[in-house]
Amino acid sequence: MSALHDTLRRHIDDGTVPGAVGLVARGDDVEVVTAGFQDADGTTPMARDSIFRIASITKPITAAAVLMLVEDGRIGLDDPVDEWLPELSKPMVVRTPAAPVDDMVPANRPITVEDLLSSRAGWGFPSDFSLPAVRALFEVQKDGRAPQAYPDPDTWLAALARIPLLNQPGEAWLYQTCSDLQGILVARASGRTFPQFLAERIFEPLGMTDTAFEVPPAKRDRFTSHYRVADLGALELADPPNGEWAGLPAFPSGGGGLVSTADDWLSFARMLLAGGTANGHRLLTPTSVSRMTSNHLTACQRELNFLFLEGQGWGYGGQVDVTPIDPWNVPGRYGWVGGTGTTAYVVPTTNTVTILLTQVAMQSPTPPKVMRDFWQCTA
Repeated sequence: MSALHDTLRRHIDDGTVPGAVGLVARGDDVEVVTAGFQDADGTTPMARDSIFRIASITKPITAAAVLMLVEDGRIGLDDPVDEWLPELSKPMVVRTPAAPVDDMVPANRPITVEDLLSSRAGWGFPSDFSLPAVRALFEVQKDGRAPQAYPDPDTWLAALARIPLLNQPGEAWLYQTCSDLQGILVARASGRTFPQFLAERIFEPLGMTDTAFEVPPAKRDRFTSHYRVADLGALELADPPNGEWAGLPAFPSGGGGLVSTADDWLSFARMLLAGGTANGHRLLTPTSVSRMTSNHLTACQRELNFLFLEGQGWGYGGQVDVTPIDPWNVPGRYGWVGGTGTTAYVVPTTNTVTILLTQVAMQSPTPPKVMRDFWQCTA
């Protein structure tokens, strides 16, 4: 048995998670460990092709789609987004982050495509959830682990536009909202639905056959049940296989709406490590991959949102390690974590991919011990 197997088995045996799929790829050498079950009742053993709600490790895929449109010449990084998202023209900003939502000033410049990609448009979550503008945002930006609760993108965007920005465009990194805006941008700029664009430009070329915004009946025997942690640490069923992902949602979320498998996300990761190519085809240029996987934040912006970033940076759609605070923080390591209990990273300097898929919701933005132990044993 390997250290990876022992690590996953330990967290299953203590009841932290019902099951897990762990994958570590170092070049062509791939280790995959499956342990436990797809459900807490222990009826279906976990398998390599088990399907998970991947939550926020959707974000790098969404950012790649935006960069494809940049390469197509449909949009530009410095373009104001109001050409495609007119609801966001002339945004207002609270005078200070702590100001009431009716104490506003005009934005000092338009929101750009690059602002969305780097999560610095002015909407999103900071470390302090008590700020008035953040409390207002919670009325629109609900829990992405329940996608059927969202209205259609046009309705959602109109509601968001009525909420003032927390910071001026480009000033601060804020979590989540910009990735959902990217998905709407892709749809409107391409003239395709967001699921259609991803399927045609990313999933089909990469052979990501199990990655989508819904799980059809024929695949639900491979779809894990999802759990939340209830009182006293007990696991409580949050979503069964025939639940939230049984049909296409009105709002396919670029911030966290996909389901996938370990091997599907590995295909995406290997495309990044190969500078944008896969199976003899180029999906992205090396320049776009470099932009995705390079830190765009200042030291001050990184520290202001320590709750999410833990002092590291942000590229497009994912975290970029800057400082080796922990053994797994290799400068240049790129990826993210998902609130459903998932994490995926690529390490370009060592040609390594690490993916952990579990089915228990995170209780806070701080990665749980099972993730940290996984990163430790695969560092």
